[in-house]
Amino acid sequence: MKITWFGHSCFRLDLGASVLLMDPFLKGNPTFEASGLSWAAATQGVTHVALTHGHFDHIGDAAEICKITGAPVLANFELAMYVKGKGAEKIEPMNTGGTVYLPDFDLTLVNALHSSSTDVYLGNPNGIIVKPKHGPVVYHMGDTDMHAEMALIAEFHKPEIGFVPIGDRFTMGAKAAAFACKKFFKFKTVVPCHYGTFPGMLDADAGLFQAEMAGHSVMVPKVGVSFDV
Repeated sequence: MKITWFGHSCFRLDLGASVLLMDPFLKGNPTFEASGLSWAAATQGVTHVALTHGHFDHIGDAAEICKITGAPVLANFELAMYVKGKGAEKIEPMNTGGTVYLPDFDLTLVNALHSSSTDVYLGNPNGIIVKPKHGPVVYHMGDTDMHAEMALIAEFHKPEIGFVPIGDRFTMGAKAAAFACKKFFKFKTVVPCHYGTFPGMLDADAGLFQAEMAGHSVMVPKVGVSFDV
């Protein structure tokens, strides 16, 4: 599996013949735009788009990407219908606890502790479990605080790779995120996200999180630079 971080909470997973783009906030994302990366290159070959919740910095360019590529959007029912109304032609509506089974991976929505709306209610916020047919299980926490159900997620889904929000104010900060990772999970690799994007995010870089996670494998990728797991 090849993983690419495009800033904020946007990750691309290359999974065999499938390419999954998660929370595709690219246009208007200061981290992505400052990198000089090409929007076309970041979205090239995308076969599926998945969303954790209905805030603008996570819905991002989902409808446009889906319309151009023909990729379906995987999200909770209300959010999937909303993106369809914005131009996505294919949707895979889901809800918390449900799974969509695809040729190269299975995708499950799990609980997150956050909110989810624009001008309308867009369902409950979620984390995303990706189980490739070949490769480690990935847990994109979405936007969340720590919560006790993480223990069940860890026990049942056994994620090995964690995409963990650390920016504070809108999600866990570095100390809380590190506590959750060490308390509930046995991640082989942790990738911090959702930090340094906007003013008001108290943790502008991953340094404090790395210090709190001393002794654990933390990957802080450069924007747009892929790595294999």
